[in-house]
Amino acid sequence: MTSCEHCHCVYISDPSIECIHRLDVDHAATRWPVNDRPQRLSVNAAHSLLVACHRVRKIKEFSSHGNLLRELTLPGDVTNPWHAIQLTSGQFIVCHGGRDDPVNRVCVISADGRRIVHSHGGQRGSDTGHYDVLMCRLHHLAVDNNEFVFVVDANNRRVTLLSPTLRYVRQVVSSDKLKWRPRRLCLDVERRRLYVTDNERKDGEWTSGRVVVFSVYLPCSSHAAHSCY
Repeated sequence: MTSCEHCHCVYISDPSIECIHRLDVDHAATRWPVNDRPQRLSVNAAHSLLVACHRVRKIKEFSSHGNLLRELTLPGDVTNPWHAIQLTSGQFIVCHGGRDDPVNRVCVISADGRRIVHSHGGQRGSDTGHYDVLMCRLHHLAVDNNEFVFVVDANNRRVTLLSPTLRYVRQVVSSDKLKWRPRRLCLDVERRRLYVTDNERKDGEWTSGRVVVFSVYLPCSSHAAHSCY
């Protein structure tokens, strides 16, 4: 789910029937087909909706009322893309990798979707240069105004901060601040708050959950991550 302040609406991804629901502030509800299974959503600077379609390795861009504007097929080694956010440069931040994939990572993808510009991650692991999303579908991103990247790392039970070129900066949320596993996050830049969902899984089912709110200090410039966080 994501929202658009410009269009005054909320978008909801519905993988079960492969569509997007739009709910306006006046309670009007519409929906449109994606024709692939949608996952995470984001809104770009042009107020268009970006939909990550993991099975076909695509980003689909729709107008606010559901007109398909373009499709980008990602490079072949970007398997199972779960979330995509477009930067001011036109490039995309994409997180990808699932249960059966050898690589779990975050990438900066060129504006045409054809080339990996930067990446962070690799084979699944627990050190600072790796991610572990063995549970699948638990990749999620947030990007601040200076294009620093917050990454949910579910099985390692942390939120990692990366620079705009995807250099490791630090852990914003460590495992001792969480009770279970983080699944989603939302960054409120104005209030400097990071909202992280924390969920319990038992016997293959998600059984409990909560939202944990953290205060974050956003960088003053694109060069100030180490000093301002």
